[in-house]
Amino acid sequence: MSNSLVVVATLVAKPGHEATLKAALELVVPPSRAEAGCSRYELHSDNEQAGRFVMLEEWRDPAALQQHETTAHFQALVKSIAGLADVQLSKLTKIA
Repeated sequence: MSNSLVVVATLVAKPGHEATLKAALELVVPPSRAEAGCSRYELHSDNEQAGRFVMLEEWRDPAALQQHETTAHFQALVKSIAGLADVQLSKLTKIA
């Protein structure tokens, strides 16, 4: 069985912060994809709910995700979107 970890991050911008949230999320994609433990890092926008974004991530293992969370680009994202969005995280173990 694989130890890979899938993260589904759903972020819904608070009114008036949609563009700021989108720009902040777009900035974190390239450096996150470049991380050694990253297998997938994709940003999606909801076709039916403006201001709702879904980040689909796959990490080699939980340690790779922990390392990602300590990076400067991730920490900058967290700081830049504080209070601008409601965030829901699901951490899933890939089984097939």
